Amino acid sequence: MDLLARAAGEALSQAGLDEVEAVYLGVMNPEEFTGEGNLAVALADRLGLGGAASSRVETASSTGAGALETAFFAVASGYRESALVAAGEKMTGLPTRTITRILAEVIAPSERRYGASMPALAALITVAYAEAAGIDLGLLKEALCRVAVKNHARGALNPLAQFRKPITPEKYQASRMVADPLCLYDCAPITDGAAAVVLSSRRGEVRIAGIGHATDSAEVTRRGRLVGFNSTRRAAMQAYAMAQVNPEQVDFAEVHDAFTMFEIMGAEDLGLFPAGQGWRAVLEGRSEVGGDIPINPSGGLKARGHPVGASGLAQVVEAYWLLTGQVEAARRLPREPEVALTQSIGGLGNNNLVTILVPATRALREVGPWQAHYAPVIQPPAPAPPEEPPGRIGGRVLAATLLHTPPEGFPAPLGLALVRTRGGWSTLAHFQGEAPPPPGAAVRLELGEDGLYRLQPVAGDVRRPFLEARRFLRRLSRPLRRPRRTSAPAPENLPAPEGA
Repeated sequence: MDLLARAAGEALSQAGLDEVEAVYLGVMNPEEFTGEGNLAVALADRLGLGGAASSRVETASSTGAGALETAFFAVASGYRESALVAAGEKMTGLPTRTITRILAEVIAPSERRYGASMPALAALITVAYAEAAGIDLGLLKEALCRVAVKNHARGALNPLAQFRKPITPEKYQASRMVADPLCLYDCAPITDGAAAVVLSSRRGEVRIAGIGHATDSAEVTRRGRLVGFNSTRRAAMQAYAMAQVNPEQVDFAEVHDAFTMFEIMGAEDLGLFPAGQGWRAVLEGRSEVGGDIPINPSGGLKARGHPVGASGLAQVVEAYWLLTGQVEAARRLPREPEVALTQSIGGLGNNNLVTILVPATRALREVGPWQAHYAPVIQPPAPAPPEEPPGRIGGRVLAATLLHTPPEGFPAPLGLALVRTRGGWSTLAHFQGEAPPPPGAAVRLELGEDGLYRLQPVAGDVRRPFLEARRFLRRLSRPLRRPRRTSAPAPENLPAPEGA
């Protein structure tokens, strides 16, 4: 409550208001993190806003953006003249494994019972991305390292960041593994924090020009493709259309980098980089301050911190400060920005919001008819598993990871694989050993007494030579359409972080 009251009080003071008609509060799970409930009323009481309508909004880790959306439509519709939006979370009072379990509660029960956590599912998506992009994990790790170094360098300049020290590629590489291939510096930290804004029908300094919000299947196994989030793509289409801007007009973006892979994939989903080329854009420095499109100039969730209920609103606050120049000289962008975009992920990419902000002085619409340049592919869902899954079935591995810090009640390390069965539906499965099976490996799934599948390799896979030949030919053709791996910056040759 202290964090929420401080952020809300500063927002009200800057807006020059003593009262508002409504309070919209975003908090994800205070009942488990701190044992508190009914915080919307508690905040109104604390701020002396008795009588104001007060509501709590929750959309998992996009909760802050969800609270802003609710307040936006209340004010834009004329239902309210003014509204306070506050969001926060206090997470650090519990052990890490307990926090991991609480965060995993937003994952579908059918996958959570396998021990799936956010890092585990993010690792599976990372492996699948490398396979889909036709690059090996070593090259992708170089791009992930670059994202982490970039965001920590920016966090070092942010007085409100949780981590205000740059990191080196060597420090990144030396950090412990969380879920292969993601290490500690690929994952956003456990954070306490809060943010607040005031929305008004009166003209302020910044206008919300567009908002989009969309969902996807809670079950990752039900998605037609692991690489890319349909919910981000749908939300982005809505936000771009409402704001009547296109991706190439965005001057900077705050992208939900709970994992470094999500910054790369999110930039692609938003149309900022071509699909499958986000990793290359990172290695070319195009997402850095001074590049084509600065991404996470605040330090992102990765360095600024990730208080889950607050992060989506904190992105908007950071965008407001940059648009109005209310940051230190070292944090400003080379070009004065006019269009800012924020993307917030709820759950594992299934409740996402995109917000576009512009200075209030910017014209509402472009001269002449507006044409959308953004038309992403929306993947259809995968087939549902049968009501009574077979006790034994063959399939092929889509991605696999070794989770080194599983939720409470599961052994460490925990082997998790995502398998596409011969029936066309997908499932998670456990595997034994310290080496995750590669994508494309033929496996047999056996249902245990606990109702969970165990993975068994298939000896003498007759299709294995064809898979290896396909990968060999793809490697041969790679120089024709992308630089040789030796031309990509090696981690030790990355430019020094800002502020180092």
